[in-house]
Amino acid sequence: MENLADYKEIVDVIRESGGDGFKYCYQCGMCDTLCPWNRVRAFSMRKIVRQATFGMTEIENEEIWRCTTCGRCAQRCPRGVKIIEAGVALRRIATEYGVFPSAVKPVRTASASLVGEGNPLSEERAKRAQWAEGLSVKTFTEGMEILYFPGCYLCYDPRMKKVARATASILKKAGVDFGILGPKENCCGESIRKTGEEELFRRLARENIKTFIDNGVKKILVSSPHCYHTFKNEYPEFMVNFEVIHISQFLFELIDQGKLELTKDYEKKVTYHDPCYLGRHNAIYDEPRETLKKIPGLELVEMPDSREDSLCCGGGGGRIWMETPKGERFSDLRLEQAMATGAEVLVTSCPYCITNFEDSRITLEDQGDGEILEIKDITEIIAEVI
Repeated sequence: MENLADYKEIVDVIRESGGDGFKYCYQCGMCDTLCPWNRVRAFSMRKIVRQATFGMTEIENEEIWRCTTCGRCAQRCPRGVKIIEAGVALRRIATEYGVFPSAVKPVRTASASLVGEGNPLSEERAKRAQWAEGLSVKTFTEGMEILYFPGCYLCYDPRMKKVARATASILKKAGVDFGILGPKENCCGESIRKTGEEELFRRLARENIKTFIDNGVKKILVSSPHCYHTFKNEYPEFMVNFEVIHISQFLFELIDQGKLELTKDYEKKVTYHDPCYLGRHNAIYDEPRETLKKIPGLELVEMPDSREDSLCCGGGGGRIWMETPKGERFSDLRLEQAMATGAEVLVTSCPYCITNFEDSRITLEDQGDGEILEIKDITEIIAEVI
């Protein structure tokens, strides 16, 4: 470790983050068997946990940055080892010492942008609500039913702005009383926390919480599973509890209550991808599928590795900002699985998944793999059929 951190520091930080359950690991290797990295290259989470047990982890090694926090290993670990928490704790140490391999350098850019502009994309805070231009979306005021919190990617990324606009059009069609806070919002902070930037996460969270309280927010609708997870499961650490609902759940409610009528056919074969932070981390599997099943003409088919066993897109744990070489991208594998079902459209409900799938679609097209399926957010399909 070149004296960058000692045994006591590693153990203390891991215990602080997730208890000392890591020491109960008996090296069965289940985590390595389940880890999606081992579909594309050799990687051993078991080895990292073992080394951490004895304070021998090399924090300057790129390996501690590979985990996407997808949750497959933690879900199936027979000893309940806090694998994700242990990995994030090691990243906290690396961050404190300023040790970043070349592939991780983009995280530093994202951190600087989060500090300066409240988003990881180096975009201006003042432009956070530009996605809604021309849609007559109101600014949230106290007494409104719902705050719609699109998240950073839907506010700034050209592809994902289409999802935000589709969502707003659906909400207006259904007569939902909602508004946005635009430049008053910060990134939820979920992904930067998973890279070890604990203090930055806390700063973002406190500022968001103050904004929500000052504006009388009680119910938050989100498009990103990462925002959902953070607001619902992590912000309560700050002694607050907002009602949080993901758009895939809300769409199901609106249709089930008769507030949205699906009037047009969608004559396509569709397969659905479970985002890690919507599925494994928060057990939301049925609502998006039931919503798709209600669409006239739509044929829903399942991929291998679905629901609890869904294959990660590779974007979690802050890796959406890191460099992943071609040939090592889980999203390439996922698209191949989707195409093997004969589906024409791959549907999901996560900005990270869509971003990675769109990149993989381009890669596969460049390889001459024939006609590649469409990538859609569930809201984009609903917007087409109402």
